[in-house]
Amino acid sequence: MHALSIPTWIIHISSVIEWIIAIWLIWTYSEVSRNPAWRALSLAMLPALVSAMCACTWHLFDNLPELDWLVTLQASMTLIGNITLCAAAWWIWHSAQVLKD
Repeated sequence: MHALSIPTWIIHISSVIEWIIAIWLIWTYSEVSRNPAWRALSLAMLPALVSAMCACTWHLFDNLPELDWLVTLQASMTLIGNITLCAAAWWIWHSAQVLKD
């Protein structure tokens, strides 16, 4: 745990918690609005959450070289997360256009 300062740990952990809450709130909104596109957004947020958890885990174990694979997994999850978030945003936009017409 010595790899990061206490304030940096607070930011890392609070960001993960904030992301979990955002996923839950968006999922709830999808149920209330009965719009499955918003549910897709909450699911599309999961790879980014995995990415953040990889980073926190790697730092928790003081950036051990044996855990370097976590850095690769984090980068992969960030890429996949960006793609899924883009697709979900497009779906929300597209569903709004369909409703408008």
